[in-house]
Amino acid sequence: MATYQYRCDQDGVVDVRQPMGSATRVRPCPVCGADAVRVFSVPMVSFASRARMAAIDRAERTRDEPDVVTAPPPRPARGRVPATPPNPALQRLPRP
Repeated sequence: MATYQYRCDQDGVVDVRQPMGSATRVRPCPVCGADAVRVFSVPMVSFASRARMAAIDRAERTRDEPDVVTAPPPRPARGRVPATPPNPALQRLPRP
């Protein structure tokens, strides 16, 4: 089975799975029934790992369907961590 893409004016791009070589130029949209025209796209051939492809798909999906945030992110821990290791020469400077 191959996946073919059709573009419907109302529903956008719709994926249709059917036997290879049986795709027509126009077919009814499976959602609304209007005519959908076949769109030629890049074949789904990849040499990347499943984890990388999942990350790419997740990033592309957020472009059209962003995740809904229900709460702000948790606050970081209160402990101060010096940005750089202490420099012994700076210890001789007066404190404010």
